[in-house]
Amino acid sequence: MKVGVDYYPEHWDRAIWEQDAARMQAAGITLVRLAEFAWSRLEPSEGQFDFAWLDDAIDVLGQRGIQVVIGTPTATPPNWLVAKCPDVLPLDNKRQPVYPGVRLHRCYNSPSLRRYTQIIVEKLTRQYGRNPHVIGWQTDNEMIGNDSHSDAAISDFRLWLQKKYGDLETMNRAWGTVVWSGEYSDWSQVSTPLGGSPHMNPSYLLDYKRFCSDSVADFNRFQAHIIRENCSRQFITHNLWGYPVVNDYYDLFDSMDFASVDYYPSTDLVNDSKSRVYHGALTHDLTRGLKQKNFWVMEQLSGTPGCWHPMSRTPYPGMIRAHAWQSVSRGADAIVQFRWRTARIGAEQFWHGLHDHHGKPGRRFDEFVRFSEEARRVSPLLEGTSVVNDVAILFSHEQLNALTIQPQSDGFDYLANLKQIHRAFLRLGVGTDVINWTSDIQRYKLVVAPFLFLINDDIVKTLTDYVAGGGTLILTTRTGVKNMNNVCLPTQLPGPLSELAGVLVDEYDPVGHDSQFVVLDEDSTFECTQWCDVLTPTTAETVGTYASEFFAGRAAVTRNRYQMGFIYYLGTVLDDDGYKAWFEGILNELNVAVMPHLPAGVEVAVRSDGEHRLLFVLNLTKKEQVVELPEGDYQSVLTQLVAPRRLVLEAMGVEILQPVGKI
Repeated sequence: MKVGVDYYPEHWDRAIWEQDAARMQAAGITLVRLAEFAWSRLEPSEGQFDFAWLDDAIDVLGQRGIQVVIGTPTATPPNWLVAKCPDVLPLDNKRQPVYPGVRLHRCYNSPSLRRYTQIIVEKLTRQYGRNPHVIGWQTDNEMIGNDSHSDAAISDFRLWLQKKYGDLETMNRAWGTVVWSGEYSDWSQVSTPLGGSPHMNPSYLLDYKRFCSDSVADFNRFQAHIIRENCSRQFITHNLWGYPVVNDYYDLFDSMDFASVDYYPSTDLVNDSKSRVYHGALTHDLTRGLKQKNFWVMEQLSGTPGCWHPMSRTPYPGMIRAHAWQSVSRGADAIVQFRWRTARIGAEQFWHGLHDHHGKPGRRFDEFVRFSEEARRVSPLLEGTSVVNDVAILFSHEQLNALTIQPQSDGFDYLANLKQIHRAFLRLGVGTDVINWTSDIQRYKLVVAPFLFLINDDIVKTLTDYVAGGGTLILTTRTGVKNMNNVCLPTQLPGPLSELAGVLVDEYDPVGHDSQFVVLDEDSTFECTQWCDVLTPTTAETVGTYASEFFAGRAAVTRNRYQMGFIYYLGTVLDDDGYKAWFEGILNELNVAVMPHLPAGVEVAVRSDGEHRLLFVLNLTKKEQVVELPEGDYQSVLTQLVAPRRLVLEAMGVEILQPVGKI
């Protein structure tokens, strides 16, 4: 278990580096990330390199026993490069350059960016590939599939399409370009989606998003290849930014040794709109699912956020510690706080770190030190443990992008709906693996495959084999609507999964915000919104009916037996209580342990090595909460005391428990 900070020695006088390193060592810090935005200091002008300052910084830290992760600086091309090679800049959909001034101002398709990236990454890796204090590399920073409409992007997009379709006739047919006279007669007519209209051909728009994603992943592989040639003993990772983004993270991380994430939970606990891209526990579960193994947090909340929006509230007392432990509980093996010192210069002056502008330790720093000390003590118990769950939720960037291109009804949002499903399991104390929709799912007791808007033979076979072998599958509304070209299928919904589900969609109503009602288990009524499939069971039984509108009494939820397993089809979007109640019944049937009385805002998670088990109980609220623990005896890892079955947690309280006896 590693505890670290993000540090920017190039922002501070050389005289304070020793002071900072000494304080880091005293605080239990064993890891620092450096240099991910420092291209202009590493190469002040073309071909003139200055690594002396970085040599000194690494040496100062290393002498204190602090290991280093170096970030390749390609997220911030320096001004001399932009001036010499304007093609490094992306062009927006009106073909205007996206000028530097913030960061991430680079076109992944730019030949110049590739050429100069190769030079700086080659120089860095040769310099530090054998440095005993450098243990690994972070490629770039928070890569996202930013749309670029540069000449290089347009040319690469055409080549991408030619490789996929072979000829224009095939592409025209796959996209259905006959509509609105959109047919292409020459490859020179094919461009990226210029103008910014959201109403262009949806097949074309989806392929463009795929191209953007592939461009990012290829740029990441390009850097990884250089690093591996020179740094065979050092790991490579990347720090993802959050969701939603265009790029497919499963592809982006295929060249990485493990995934890392930047995690800034909302400090405005009542309203998380400012940090809507950070989805709490879902962020961790998505990150862990990228490689289906433990991950790192490369940037963890340390203070008041404020840069891209007005400042949010300061972290509530205990929040820094509690959310650091939340990250660990869901599979993080390293917690790197952003940042050591709050910046006094630049755009992020009010994105606060562990120290405020005066540089003196305070409440937040003391709280971090408490976490650091606890992590050091618990580290031997965490060694070799991971998160293993019985439930999986299938996530798909393909569905996310397709449903972003064509929103289905008022309020229908793929990620928000997935978050709601995930939250229902959280409320029941049930861990979930959030994995790629193409993953192997055979080991899970329950798989939720939500909103499979796009569908192909592979996923149909995967799901069919899973259920036939005894698995329990949940399908939802908006399943089987289109093929992978984003073209509607000519079959009655849920399309190729109709036989497996044992149900047909008679008609549907995009009800949006117009609330409807569903009766489950004959006596429990819950609200539903967004979408209502009016169902006709074929081989399935009805387990939920509508209780409103013209479709009152018609099937809304069904259950079908298929060989050794079962399939549920949910034809609407339930409210939180509806999901919780429905999932609880299914989980009980599958003998998956639940904690139905878990207070809102309290999370539980388990890490295990197969022999030993750690139960994390986290109160992420501002008030005291009482948790009824599952049957058994528990000892606190933090206090060494026997834990009462009725556990009282203070606001932002954390408890880590070891079952006494067998797991």
